[in-house]
Amino acid sequence: MVLTNLTVPLLGLVDTAVLGHLERPQYLGAVAIGANLFSLLYWTFGFMRMGTTGLAAQAYGQQDRSAQAALLLRSLLIALGISALLILFQTPLIKVGLNLMGASEAVTTLAAEYAYIRIWSAPAVLLQYTLVGWLIGVHYSRGPLIMLLAANLLNIVLDIYFVSVLGWNSRGVAFATVLAEYTAALLGLWLAWRRLPEFQQSWRTLLGTLNDYLKILNVNRYIMVRTVLLLLVFAFFTAQGARMGDTILAANAVLLTFLLLLSHGLDGFANAAEALVGEAVGAKQRQYFIQICRIVFLWSFWGALLFTLLFFLGGQQLIQLLTSIPEVQATAQHYLPWLWLMPMVAVWGYTLDGIFIGAMRPRAMQNTMIFATLGVFFPTWWLTQAWGNQGLWFAVVMLMLARDLSMGGVLWHAWRHGFWFEADSAKLSS
Repeated sequence: MVLTNLTVPLLGLVDTAVLGHLERPQYLGAVAIGANLFSLLYWTFGFMRMGTTGLAAQAYGQQDRSAQAALLLRSLLIALGISALLILFQTPLIKVGLNLMGASEAVTTLAAEYAYIRIWSAPAVLLQYTLVGWLIGVHYSRGPLIMLLAANLLNIVLDIYFVSVLGWNSRGVAFATVLAEYTAALLGLWLAWRRLPEFQQSWRTLLGTLNDYLKILNVNRYIMVRTVLLLLVFAFFTAQGARMGDTILAANAVLLTFLLLLSHGLDGFANAAEALVGEAVGAKQRQYFIQICRIVFLWSFWGALLFTLLFFLGGQQLIQLLTSIPEVQATAQHYLPWLWLMPMVAVWGYTLDGIFIGAMRPRAMQNTMIFATLGVFFPTWWLTQAWGNQGLWFAVVMLMLARDLSMGGVLWHAWRHGFWFEADSAKLSS
């Protein structure tokens, strides 16, 4: 799972490096704005990945093969329905999103061109979320690695060809991403079909009724609120950076690429926790659950320490690799120390996300994110506006710390009292 997740920021690194060596920072800024918009649009429905993992893992722990198959088919249909709505309402979504970003006219024009191409990847992206979530839940972590590695390698090749050879700039990055997303989705469907367990029920039974789909959405609505709040924080971060000028916007885009590398790398341990915790809760094995938590926290610590050393010792070299624009390099290096803090501050929230998803405790994830966003991030930003971009980064660090403490408190309470192994766990995941 670590290898799988690292392929995602690898793509972002290549996007940034290819555009960061062009003559104008507006191209890099446009993709930063456009990619942020689609993170908000697509990861609003990130529950298609996270919720599917938790439910599939519990069905796996209960050894209910028919439930595994039914969950996959129903989730894929929900993903297709949501993606059809995104494409149908693409014009207002993109216009409103770009206006809220508040970037310069040159950046907004390029970002719009990127967005109207990228929106057509919606079906592929949401199918991928579902397929990756299900494959992790049924303990086939090699599947997502195959999917994302193949897609991202193709994306890298197309990025270089479309941008560096054909000169399509930010538009080329969008085309490369769309083609790669569909490649991953088709490959994932093939892998899931091969992994699909034998079942006795008819296809009509597996497809289920409207009530079956509402149950899936009911469990996942809490994850959706949590995800929207997190995405709004980073959309707000990008928009505030854009208001400080194209150079700040581009420098923050470079540093956020580092944060993307960090989050996806450390999420590998969280993804493992999702599958194993879900299995333990589904099988009602409390001691196994406690053992998994201890091990995943230990590995997460060592992973965070490794990233801290990487950013501290090689941060300046990474910035120079990603962009050759002198003013962007200098600005990114000025704010680099915030990335030295991030691994040890952020890792615990990532790990706890995995544990909460596996245990199917989405309401706790939602409530702690509401506290961290509305009670900590925005007040911190408001109080530190005079610090400019420094205040933005400080507010993000405080957000991560608030998530660590609030989610950790919930886990400690559940750990001591065994609440997650009562009858309501099975009820929630049914």
